[in-house]
Amino acid sequence: MNCIDFLFENSSNLGKDLILGTHETISYQSIYERSYQLAHFIKSKIGEGNKVLLVSQNNVFCIAAYLGIIKSGNICVPLNPSIEQNNFEFILDKTQCKLGFISDVVLKKLQVSIENYSESNYLSVISSSQFIGTKKVNEFDGSKIAEIIFTSGSTSIPKGVMITHNNIISNTNSIIKYLNLTDNDIMQVVLPFYYCYGLSLLHTHIRIGGQLVINNNFIFLASTINNFNKYKCTGFAGVPSHFQILLRKTGLFKNSIFTSLRYVTQAGGKLNNTFINEFTVAFPSIHFFVMYGQTEATARLSYLPPQMINQKLGSIGKGIPEVELKVVDPKGKMIDVGNIGEIIAKGNNIMEGYFDDPIETAHTIRNGWLYTGDLGTIDQDGFIYLTGRIKEIIKVGGKRVSPKEIEEVIEMIPEVVDCTIEAFQDEILGEGIKATIVINDKGADITSDYIRTYCSTRLSAYKIPTVINIKESLSLSATGKKGKSL
Repeated sequence: MNCIDFLFENSSNLGKDLILGTHETISYQSIYERSYQLAHFIKSKIGEGNKVLLVSQNNVFCIAAYLGIIKSGNICVPLNPSIEQNNFEFILDKTQCKLGFISDVVLKKLQVSIENYSESNYLSVISSSQFIGTKKVNEFDGSKIAEIIFTSGSTSIPKGVMITHNNIISNTNSIIKYLNLTDNDIMQVVLPFYYCYGLSLLHTHIRIGGQLVINNNFIFLASTINNFNKYKCTGFAGVPSHFQILLRKTGLFKNSIFTSLRYVTQAGGKLNNTFINEFTVAFPSIHFFVMYGQTEATARLSYLPPQMINQKLGSIGKGIPEVELKVVDPKGKMIDVGNIGEIIAKGNNIMEGYFDDPIETAHTIRNGWLYTGDLGTIDQDGFIYLTGRIKEIIKVGGKRVSPKEIEEVIEMIPEVVDCTIEAFQDEILGEGIKATIVINDKGADITSDYIRTYCSTRLSAYKIPTVINIKESLSLSATGKKGKSL
């Protein structure tokens, strides 16, 4: 089954709006017809099985193009609209895309060598296209690739994760099940749709007939906070930095009352326990779902039920419905309780592989299991706890140090918004520890000496950062993560 037919199976005829907001709105019926007209146009132009670029900020154009490309039987390649020219050309050359849907803003800064359409003209080219409806939807081969999502590889060369129609269908069903989503749910979206976490919000809410409030300006916190009540949002999804900024950059968030907000979800990295505690104390009636996933898993792999958050604080929970997780040693044997191993996963949501990279695919998917590259431990009840990435471990004088442990300690300081721990080359120790710390406007007294003294009472001497940089602003990618994203 084509996953777009699956998403619209129960919602194509709804009269209500899919997108809410002051900038753009569009009804389910309109987005359904527009995307299916676009699918017919694309199919008549380039056939099926080809790659099609999508480069746009979140908007109606982006959604229609995304749905239309995949419905046409072609493969969507969504990219960050902030992508640099050289990365853009690399991906264009690698995928041999024949067509692009690229926003007007992006076209002003990138040199684009393929035929493309933007917000300015895409409606005119599909206006005469035949609406193709959903005939014979079950005859489509769901094992076909629906999209290729590029992520930064370990060598800094982008890796293309191939996601099938069946992957999307499976992960969408699982997420809806454990979040108990219904057609009454309204999600404020601050995550971009070229990011698997953001796409999962689009997929699940179309499937259940919910609604989305698109917010491309999270940094304007007052507006973001106001949106929750203005649009009666029931859900919010964020990466760690979103919650760190909401909780500590301003007092407005914690002092607000959200009359409709039922739940929030957090993924995209480990949010330290201090912030989880702060949120649940400030908002005891709002369900906080800690989640874990990867692009290679379409989006989600595990979740911690909100009712377990105090009992299992720091855990990523267990596998979502239809997903099996294990923590194994280097020989693939399950570890004993308390030991550390690599987290591996199996399910119908696991990617087909990396595009044009059989060696990396074979290394990452072994005997049907996805080897995540994440280290974790497991408790006596089977709950999993992240301890770090295999490639992030710092070796100080031969001793292994997890950056997460140090970040957790420093972020216990109320004036600290964020802490990033990384290695630097040290002639004596091999690697030294560097801390980059972001403080809020109440952190004027936070100095390097204060940080070292604070750490000395909570960490072994070799884990205390030797280089400490303190700043007042947090630099984020469009996904809300620290560092660059494609």
